[in-house]
Amino acid sequence: MVVALNLGEAFPHYIPLIVTLVIVAVGLSLTNWILKKRSQLVGNRQNFVRPLVMLGITAIALIAIIIALPINEGTTNQLLGLLGLVLTGIIGLSSTTFVSNAMAGLMLRSVGSFRSGDFIQVDSHFGRVSARGLFHTEIQTEDRDLTTLPNLYLISNPVKVVRSSGTIVSALISLGYDVSHSKVEALLVEAAKRVGLEEPFVHVLALGDFSVQYRIAGFLGDIKRLVTARSQLCIESMNTLHDADVEILSPTAMMQRPIGERRIVPQKVVASTISVQDDKPLPEERIFDKAEKAEVLERLEKELSEEESAKADLAKQLESSSEEEKVELQKRIDEVDTHIERLKKSLEVELEQ
Repeated sequence: MVVALNLGEAFPHYIPLIVTLVIVAVGLSLTNWILKKRSQLVGNRQNFVRPLVMLGITAIALIAIIIALPINEGTTNQLLGLLGLVLTGIIGLSSTTFVSNAMAGLMLRSVGSFRSGDFIQVDSHFGRVSARGLFHTEIQTEDRDLTTLPNLYLISNPVKVVRSSGTIVSALISLGYDVSHSKVEALLVEAAKRVGLEEPFVHVLALGDFSVQYRIAGFLGDIKRLVTARSQLCIESMNTLHDADVEILSPTAMMQRPIGERRIVPQKVVASTISVQDDKPLPEERIFDKAEKAEVLERLEKELSEEESAKADLAKQLESSSEEEKVELQKRIDEVDTHIERLKKSLEVELEQ
């Protein structure tokens, strides 16, 4: 009986704690559910927000629970100080790489040097960005495989980003001193034009002991066929030179052939000019499929966000406009609504594929 009375007297002191625990449990569950739904929508490309939000809410929840405990103010302050020391100790004792990668992720996001779908190269790693997270960045390589790069690695090494407006595609080739530079330049420029490169040019890179090293290059506007264009440029350079009876020498080929010996040029065949208008799908469509989808989804999400912001601005203008202006504004809002619905349907289609 005495115990029951004591519990009854103490119960009101625990009401704030119980209410806080219920609010914390519901808040964490609701936040986790919302973030999971968001992850299903954007996939692994934008897994940047979820860990950061959950970490912040969990820290706030712990502080709220300590404050709600039925203890005196001095003990509450001591517990809060202890929590701060524990968190500091965890951060200090845990891997510095973990924290550094998180900070690097924040830095990469704020700088915005590349987006999903961009071609990047870091040291020997080359591919298209297929996911960006708080701790790592994922790229899809030329083998269609996925490579995960820590964000700390990306900010510690130079990152080369292929510009979406176009890039220079080039190939190196070694030819003998017996072929004039003017002839070589004309042939290599012709090869670049066959590939579809704009404004092709030729540079002489080195005068070796046995051969001259040339670089043929040109502007490629459609970067999505970057890998294919590099291969095509090598093929067309070789075909064009062989069709003109020009011998291609490796950097170590020594000019010591006896007089009359056959030259190192294959038998003439019909030139296999590669058409850039070919209807066959490009290998890049299969190689970089995940990165391609990430780029499309990110672009659709950005466009959808801009359209929703535009709709909100028009709605504000509608409230303070005249009757004549309202008709025009309502028409524009309806057009924006139609575009928003179209974007949402496009997002659903892309996510279902």
